[in-house]
Amino acid sequence: MEQMKRAIALQYPEGAEAPFIALNVRGAIAEKVLRIAQEKNIPVERNAVLAQTLSMCQVGSYIPEETYEVLAKIFAFIKKREDEHAEA
Repeated sequence: MEQMKRAIALQYPEGAEAPFIALNVRGAIAEKVLRIAQEKNIPVERNAVLAQTLSMCQVGSYIPEETYEVLAKIFAFIKKREDEHAEA
């Protein structure tokens, strides 16, 4: 049985204590969000375990401490990708 898609968006504004959950949706809305992200060239990380963990958080709450390490790697990858595109 295919699992329902999830989309969790994070924000990490300058000066914030930690990234926080900006969006937490599933099903048809998640599919639409993912489609829009792809159209707008917004980086998407596909990680079922991380999505499951973050999906338990409410919008507006900080990410759980146990996700810091994996999310730091994701943010570093995104930053590197943005820097490479800026140089091109």
